[in-house]
Amino acid sequence: MKSVQATARKQYKTIEVCELFDVSRATLFRWEREGLISGPSRDWRNWRLYTAQHIKEIKQIIRTRKSGQ
Repeated sequence: MKSVQATARKQYKTIEVCELFDVSRATLFRWEREGLISGPSRDWRNWRLYTAQHIKEIKQIIRTRKSGQ
């Protein structure tokens, strides 16, 4: 049970998300600007921190685009 909670709380850096989905930073930031991804929180350096919810949103964007909608 602990590992499930730890996964749910994990935060991902921009580069990790880009590598996970094979998208560029520019694409990721554009989706954020367009409102397709809710705005991620920021760390003390002002770097974006993505959560499991953001990962779900990105998966949905990619699914939608692959289906041609």
